Amino acid sequence: MLVEVERSGFLESVHRGALVVLGPDGAELFSAGDVRRPVLPRSSNKPVQATVFLDAGWLPASTEELAISAASHSGEDGHRSLAEQVLRGAGLGPEALGCPPALPGDEPTRAGWLVAGRPPEALAMNCSGKHAAMLAACVAAGWPTEGYLARDHPLQQAVEARLGEAAGEPVAAVVVDGCGAPQHAISLTGLARGVLGLVQAPPGTPGRAVADAMRAHPWLVAGTGREDTELMQAVPGLLVKGGADGVHVAALPDGGAVALKLDDGGDRGRLPALTAGLLRVGVPAGLLERWAVTPVSGGTGTVGAVRAAAVLRS
Repeated sequence: MLVEVERSGFLESVHRGALVVLGPDGAELFSAGDVRRPVLPRSSNKPVQATVFLDAGWLPASTEELAISAASHSGEDGHRSLAEQVLRGAGLGPEALGCPPALPGDEPTRAGWLVAGRPPEALAMNCSGKHAAMLAACVAAGWPTEGYLARDHPLQQAVEARLGEAAGEPVAAVVVDGCGAPQHAISLTGLARGVLGLVQAPPGTPGRAVADAMRAHPWLVAGTGREDTELMQAVPGLLVKGGADGVHVAALPDGGAVALKLDDGGDRGRLPALTAGLLRVGVPAGLLERWAVTPVSGGTGTVGAVRAAAVLRS
């Protein structure tokens, strides 16, 4: 049990899962639950995936373009225009995207689209930056853009190999992600190890380039009001990437890394669990206070809290 939900002194709900903390040397400092069982990191795999695009020969026009390639953005105007810019740089248009059309995740932007009767678009899908960079990498490497999402495509073969290499373990399974791209199962320990490797990579390497771009442009990685964006803005040097279905990973070059998966796949318990892990890698409590506890409302007041369970607080 990683997270508990208390209402008026009554334990109402719990969120079970697994969490691992690695030290700067990659050794396990703490774990709760089965951290070696393969999970689907979903978008938490994106930072390591993005290194493959650079190795394929893609030359982003800016660090902003590199950041959007590892993003799960909110579909705000700046996100969509940057993803389209990546496509234009490769001589492609939005019609080349293989991700499904979507409405923007950002509430004000989505509301404006609905009022205007604007239909869903592939550029607004939260993974459009990754897909645009995948296509740009294919053009740079001379690989076909047609079928770029197939597991046997050269790009996807390179992604699969890189994820296993970074995790220090074989990819346990390959499935289809929500955006249509292959998704690769690894353990939480492997996920933490891979992202820690990015923030500790030497300057000038693809891993360090991705980590630096994401940390330099946290708004591009998520968006307005999003936790990943605000955590990176609050904690110097921190790289954070959430994934669907209850996954989160974070790393500090001199502190270590945290990776977690909530078994119920929900979002409510992720930040209390993640902040408990970040305390163990040396992030000051004062920087994490706003995410450590989520208030539980009752009537017009606060009557309880969503917080890390005892196993994470001890």
